[in-house]
Amino acid sequence: MASRNILGIETSCDETSAAILRIDEGQPALRSLVILSQDIHRVFGGVVPELASREHLRTIGPVVERALAEAGIGLSQLDGIAVTAGPGLIGALLVGLMYAKGLAFGLEKPLLGVHHLEGHLFAPVLEDPTLEPPFVALLVSGGHTQLLDVEGWGRYRLLGETQDDAAGEAFDKVGTLLGLDYPAGAAVEKLAREGKPDRYDFPRPMIREGYAFSFSGLKTAVLRAVRASPDLEADRGDLARGFHDAIVEVLVEKTARAVADTGRTTAMIGGGVACNRTLAAALTERLRGTARVVVASPRLNTDNAAMIAAAGAWRLERGERSDLSLEPFDSAPLPGLIHGLGRGRPITLTSP
Repeated sequence: MASRNILGIETSCDETSAAILRIDEGQPALRSLVILSQDIHRVFGGVVPELASREHLRTIGPVVERALAEAGIGLSQLDGIAVTAGPGLIGALLVGLMYAKGLAFGLEKPLLGVHHLEGHLFAPVLEDPTLEPPFVALLVSGGHTQLLDVEGWGRYRLLGETQDDAAGEAFDKVGTLLGLDYPAGAAVEKLAREGKPDRYDFPRPMIREGYAFSFSGLKTAVLRAVRASPDLEADRGDLARGFHDAIVEVLVEKTARAVADTGRTTAMIGGGVACNRTLAAALTERLRGTARVVVASPRLNTDNAAMIAAAGAWRLERGERSDLSLEPFDSAPLPGLIHGLGRGRPITLTSP
């Protein structure tokens, strides 16, 4: 099998990222990964879509050039261009997608539109090539919380998803209540280590009910506790601990239930919240003797182009291509989703 160089591009939210992935004898080797985060959003306590789009437009060219330089290759040596088509912020996605289309057209190279969540599923493969389906996947980020039974690459059974807020969004909103900077996930976890575990017993929403998630009630419970606190500065650690324990327990128990019901021997955690070391440790302990837990390193769990290149490379090897008429989308089911839920148009890929 000939070696191939895949350029990955990711601009779904507030990270501008490019990566070069080399596929040699079917094995991926990450040659470069550049991630440029947009700090401007910290001032607003959340991502401002218009500002995100402008920053992507300003930096996408230099970021791709840097990725190529670090990999030691030129544009002519690319064999495919993979780009996030969605879900995400439409304006932000449009910048990366149009840039990728221009390269694909000008270089006469295949274009691969990648579903952002499928990218997260492929992320651990970049560090652990032995990871193969079937396995249970917990995808947790600022925009998504899903449990999937990955029957095979390209064959995903949706077991359950959030009915309201995503886990990462809950972390950020609670962080705001506690006076922490955006994004707040790591700060909440750090603050929780200082808190008493038994002071605030917040609800564990839907913990005994199937695979679906709900975090809006948990956020409301924290909000009420914050408002009732006579000394918020003194209570911040305990509040963070109560919230953190509740959300981690829900995520762990639901994932463990999915592992038990499917009989899988591997569980993976992907997405920005997978950077939470307490979550990974708790799931590992919960599944000890039952299933191994696979988690990529933080730089591959936050939004990045390497995971997009990995998912695109797999589809390229299958002979799939995206048409240049591909448009960005804010919501769509995973391609290959079995009995999937969701709305919007799925990515259309064709075989030659």
